[in-house]
Amino acid sequence: MRIFSILGLGLLVWGCKPTAVLPTVEKNSFSSYYEERKSTLPTFPEYQQAMQQATPVSNLPSQAVDKELERLVSKRYQRAKMEPYFNGYTVLVYSGVDRNEAFMARDNVTLFFPEISPEMQYQQPRYLVKVGRFAYKIEAQRIFSLLKTQFPTARILQDRFQRKEYSSPSTDSNAERTN
Repeated sequence: MRIFSILGLGLLVWGCKPTAVLPTVEKNSFSSYYEERKSTLPTFPEYQQAMQQATPVSNLPSQAVDKELERLVSKRYQRAKMEPYFNGYTVLVYSGVDRNEAFMARDNVTLFFPEISPEMQYQQPRYLVKVGRFAYKIEAQRIFSLLKTQFPTARILQDRFQRKEYSSPSTDSNAERTN
């Protein structure tokens, strides 16, 4: 044990010895240094010369792509139009289990903002007070910023809506919000 402590102390002293001093380099020793880099750098033609040599792009290939793209967009639009529901965004004003608070939140929205008509839903076990049906989130942002002044807990949610032109065979009012 004593040998290990002596050996450890010796290693510690040897490890802490000062390092060798490097020779100092004078500033003037690199003042005449020069490196030739022109041979390794890429060369570019003058801008005006390159523009004169450029060939105009033909419109024929893009027209073929435009027709195909138009056909695919039309096909997707027709398929989406047949869907009874669409995904969008709504502004949630209240979410909770207290029925009276939900009715109060709905009435307050109507009181503070008469031009906005809130919608109340019941998804067991909670009540939801929502405003608007928007296809894009940026559309919901305007109503959200108005409601945020009076309802600090309001937020924008993704939701699913039934299309107006779709006549549903079922009369169940809860079927609209099911995912």
